[in-house]
Amino acid sequence: MDLEAQAVNALQAATVLLLSPLLAGIAARAKAWTESRSGPSVLQPYRDLRKYLRKETLVPAGTSRVFLVAPFVAFGAYFLISIVVPVITPYPLPFGPTVDLLGGGLLFGLAGAVTLLAAADSNSNYSVLGASRTVSFAALTEPTLIVVFFAVAVISGTNNPYVTNNVVSGSLVAYLSPTHLLATAAFFLLLLAETGKLPVESAGLMEFGMLEDGRVFEHSGRLLGLFRWNGWLKQFLLYAVFLNVFAAPWGMVAAPTLAGAAFNLGLLFGKLLLLVGLIVLVEATLAKVRLFKIRDFLALSFSFAVLSFFLFVVLGGVA
Repeated sequence: MDLEAQAVNALQAATVLLLSPLLAGIAARAKAWTESRSGPSVLQPYRDLRKYLRKETLVPAGTSRVFLVAPFVAFGAYFLISIVVPVITPYPLPFGPTVDLLGGGLLFGLAGAVTLLAAADSNSNYSVLGASRTVSFAALTEPTLIVVFFAVAVISGTNNPYVTNNVVSGSLVAYLSPTHLLATAAFFLLLLAETGKLPVESAGLMEFGMLEDGRVFEHSGRLLGLFRWNGWLKQFLLYAVFLNVFAAPWGMVAAPTLAGAAFNLGLLFGKLLLLVGLIVLVEATLAKVRLFKIRDFLALSFSFAVLSFFLFVVLGGVA
């Protein structure tokens, strides 16, 4: 196997693993600025992760191995996604052909499912409540994700994200088609919900707003640190897929070299900063909504996704 291809593969995996906390720190700092606060350092997620990994792990009485294994399974799923989707290359890496867009969606679902199982296994009312809320919202998020992936698949004729990247970036007609634009809008709305950017979720201990934090309420120490890292990985990967397959697929160097991958890494980081700025702006301008209103928001996203596929059928293509 080509050693340079393996080096690029390692660089992409390291990019996702090491820069995902930094992206979360930048987003938190930018959000603080919109609230006229200085905010934490952009390196605070790294400090938090170091703190969690040094702490003792306490396990509630009566739990099974699911409680202990779940964060590692979720981490493995996100790591696999990080080496099979277009993050810093417009061409498939050695493990790229193993998973397409739909397979990536299933891996995201696997990570979410084991997290829910760990919450249920904790025997905590708060964790089970957070898990039940997540499941009720997943009834709309999962179908939306599948329909969005099918919508971009019909444009390129394949579910391979690398092919879709090349088709959309190389054809202005395909990019500006109603199918692609509506699928992009649907994925953006889904992105806000899946990464906890809707202003209903509380990162503190307010039970009413607990969604993401509610599921890991009983975890501590290294297990909690791994769950936090999983959340940052999920955010980074969803942002990368949104940018490189949907919103801004242009500019990446196609040469399979380390120099080309390094250039693409810088380009990706610039795109991520712009996307974070846009999401922070949206987050700051949206009024805080009631918990049950999230379903209305997700229903709008699902409607866009279905409409994008419907228009492709009606128009007979992307033209």
